[in-house]
Amino acid sequence: MPARPGPGGYGSAVPADVRIAAYGVLVQDGAVLLTHWNEEGRTGWTLPGGGLEDLESAQQAAVREIAEETGYRADLGPVLGVDSRFVAPADRMHPNGDRPLHALRIVFAARVTGGELAHEVGGSSDEARWVPLDRVAELPLVSLVPLALGWWREHR
Repeated sequence: MPARPGPGGYGSAVPADVRIAAYGVLVQDGAVLLTHWNEEGRTGWTLPGGGLEDLESAQQAAVREIAEETGYRADLGPVLGVDSRFVAPADRMHPNGDRPLHALRIVFAARVTGGELAHEVGGSSDEARWVPLDRVAELPLVSLVPLALGWWREHR
């Protein structure tokens, strides 16, 4: 049986690199906590979060990344959704020959439990801020933000 095209037009036989990441949707007082991703000339506003490190659970990664990128400690609620996205080799931040990237993004509801707002130093984001929900669409967003906020609204 021939390989059927998968998402993004890739056949199931095409090897892909996989990146698993975890994020938190933190909303309070009508505002959502966003971070400004700024890496290798690519920028946009996103949710606090990032890739899992070795032997780290998705929950551990989300809590660690929220702290690193925003200065806040957070507790996680339920998984709001999982996004499975394929990135063509030419569009990857770190190309690996002709291999596409399968980005698996796990999004949790979360709430601040302590800490103070702070910007990440030496990482992939350079600013964190509370953005009123009715102003989010005015910002240049990464694709995950509108998707995750839709999940958050469904779970409220």
